[in-house]
Amino acid sequence: MMDTKIYGGQTAVTAVGTAAASAKKGSGGGFGKMLEELRDKERQVSVNFSKHAMVRAEERGIELTPDLMDKLAGSIERAQEKGATNILAFDATQAFILNVPYGRVITAMSQDEMKENIFTNIDGAVLL
Repeated sequence: MMDTKIYGGQTAVTAVGTAAASAKKGSGGGFGKMLEELRDKERQVSVNFSKHAMVRAEERGIELTPDLMDKLAGSIERAQEKGATNILAFDATQAFILNVPYGRVITAMSQDEMKENIFTNIDGAVLL
């Protein structure tokens, strides 16, 4: 489940992590259901794109699909669990530098840019 809002040149996307989505499937009724809904709200991870990242994604033809946004939110969740603060989240065709505490995408790059870059000031990497 995702909610996208654009304001002040920033895009905020809230995606429910996979653990929360699977918890919903097994929910019963009454108090148990209310408790699980509260837990789901705590598990939501917000992914924000800086203005720079939005421009780069557009220039480089990176499509911000719901699936990609879920993967980025999951990357932030996993990085938080490990205590990382700045990560590289990537697959074979694209890469993103994310600031974990703020859930913010700092920049986005395509496969061509990845070949020519050295990634510094990161303390973790996550495969999308």
